[in-house]
Amino acid sequence: MTVELLRTAFLGRPRGPRMLGIWRDFAAQVFAATLLLLLSPAGFGARAKDDFSLVQPLVTMEQLLWVSGKEIGSVDTFRIPLITATPRGTLLAFSEARKMSASDMGAKFIALRRSIDQGSTWSPTEFIIDDGETPDGLNLGAVKQWEPWKGRLIVCGHGTLERDGVFCLLSDDHGASWRYGSGVTGIPYGQPKQEHDFSPDECQPYELPDGSVVINARNQNNYHCHCRMILRSYDACDTLRPRDVTFDQELVDPVVAAGALATKSGIVFFSNPAHQEFRVNLTLRWSFSNGTSWQKERLQLWPGPSGYSSLAVLEGSMSGEGQAPQLYVLYEKGRYQCTESISLAKVSIYGIF
Repeated sequence: MTVELLRTAFLGRPRGPRMLGIWRDFAAQVFAATLLLLLSPAGFGARAKDDFSLVQPLVTMEQLLWVSGKEIGSVDTFRIPLITATPRGTLLAFSEARKMSASDMGAKFIALRRSIDQGSTWSPTEFIIDDGETPDGLNLGAVKQWEPWKGRLIVCGHGTLERDGVFCLLSDDHGASWRYGSGVTGIPYGQPKQEHDFSPDECQPYELPDGSVVINARNQNNYHCHCRMILRSYDACDTLRPRDVTFDQELVDPVVAAGALATKSGIVFFSNPAHQEFRVNLTLRWSFSNGTSWQKERLQLWPGPSGYSSLAVLEGSMSGEGQAPQLYVLYEKGRYQCTESISLAKVSIYGIF
């Protein structure tokens, strides 16, 4: 599918006056998100044997994919990393190439690099979309692999800080058409927030083996804690109920976009700068209990300035015959500030080189 076809499919406005305001804030995000979503793995290969005793994550390789400061294509700043894998095992890394400054509001391209050898080498940077000066961002969606609604595409994102909350778009025909699912709005809705107001923000959906969908969200105003906000849907995001919102105090967070995914074998991984106030200490956590608790062991990827992160996994037939599953962490990294570069860490889930 070409970029123009994708643009036509996903930037058309939905019908109904009630949703138009949200759509204007959300539409540009959806186009970029869908490029990733359509290429995400779904239903490939049998689930790996649940042997959690073998899990011993180990970084086997790390390399910089983008460096800010007009080093690549005269781009001022690369930010907002996202990574996904195609069913054939190709890794696709995306970022916002902010043309003139590090500001969220400035002109930008969407940058892409790809790897066909499990992250060892990468293609040169391509600028695939000119995003103009739209104040949008990249979001990574999920593909339902289990019932209910197996095969559904789910994209969740957030509005502006004034018209805020987490909202989901759904497709049951492989992206040919989209409709709104449910959402959870900030309180007070549509008004400026104060510290400790309820305000779910940038988020990452993923599916658990029981078919429920977890949305791990940025807790914008530190409501209840300096930690992650967790939303859960049991009907593939047709509904998101306030009573299913919880807070994971084990996942301390300085208000940032984080990486989260669940493997086919049932391991949940999470990455963020593990600090209550500052964007430092990029850390990988993992859970064998669907995220209800986290292993005491953790893997520090970078102690210094670090920001947004994104996760992808190659496992089963995607990682090659006889290959151990590999996790990929794409994250903002720097010596003095986290916007200096975007780095890729390749992690062997079972600690095998």
